Amino acid sequence: MCIKKYLFLLLAVLSLASCAGNGNNDKRQTLTVTIEPLRYFTEAIAGDKFNIVSMVPEGSNPETYDPTPQQLVKLAKSKAYLQIGHIGFEQAWIKKLQANTPNLPFYDMSEGIDLIHEINGHTHGKEDKHAHGVEPHIWNSTQNAAILAENIYKVLCELDPASESYFHQRLDSLEKEIQTTDKEVQELMEHADQAFLIYHPALSYFAKDYGVKQISIEEGGKEPSPAHLQELIRTCRENQVRIIFVQQEFDVRNAELIAKELGVQVVSINPLSYRWKEEMLKVARALSNPDKNSGV
Repeated sequence: MCIKKYLFLLLAVLSLASCAGNGNNDKRQTLTVTIEPLRYFTEAIAGDKFNIVSMVPEGSNPETYDPTPQQLVKLAKSKAYLQIGHIGFEQAWIKKLQANTPNLPFYDMSEGIDLIHEINGHTHGKEDKHAHGVEPHIWNSTQNAAILAENIYKVLCELDPASESYFHQRLDSLEKEIQTTDKEVQELMEHADQAFLIYHPALSYFAKDYGVKQISIEEGGKEPSPAHLQELIRTCRENQVRIIFVQQEFDVRNAELIAKELGVQVVSINPLSYRWKEEMLKVARALSNPDKNSGV
């Protein structure tokens, strides 16, 4: 009995020591990014060399999100900050974050991307007036994703030159995944609808890549007026809209009202998801029209 009791206590102590060790073993430096899709791309290339954290949690609205005091404290311990480029959170907070962390390097991941300006008069963020209405959702595009990946790779090599070959190998893997995603989306979009309605215009670059028309419910970044709602319904009928996309961080009542009037489908999407490929394919599958494929 004594031996069994001793063995039990020994195993318990070893188990606790193992758990304690696992909790304190991660000595990786932290990189902070703005949103979850950017965390996905950065993690794909950084691998186990860095710990990547997002400032805007999934499910939050990056146009209006304010960081918590805990996030500001943790930011000071980061190795660098990678920003998406023009999204509302960055327009409102980047200068403050830079002032609070003067030794922290900030990198703009939108460099080299052909930016869209002034989409239907829509503006983004609290301080977007100096950004000239830049459409910020650059990651919702396979073409842009490839540029983002290259930009991230360059930053990682600058921060950790000794791991350049490691990063390059992982960049190659990510680029292959982006190419595969683009091929799958293209196949789905061969018989897709020519237009779709969305509450918040987060798919501008997707629409540009695949030659479809995005119609936004928001009017100048605000709730639509009754007159604008009627105009949207007419526009949707003219463009034979079959799908209305809604996002969890926005009020869906107007979208449901329009859907009921038109008898069309409401599809919930999350363009801010960490699962980038899954979301890209979800949009493409929703727009893929089997009636067109069958010649009906």
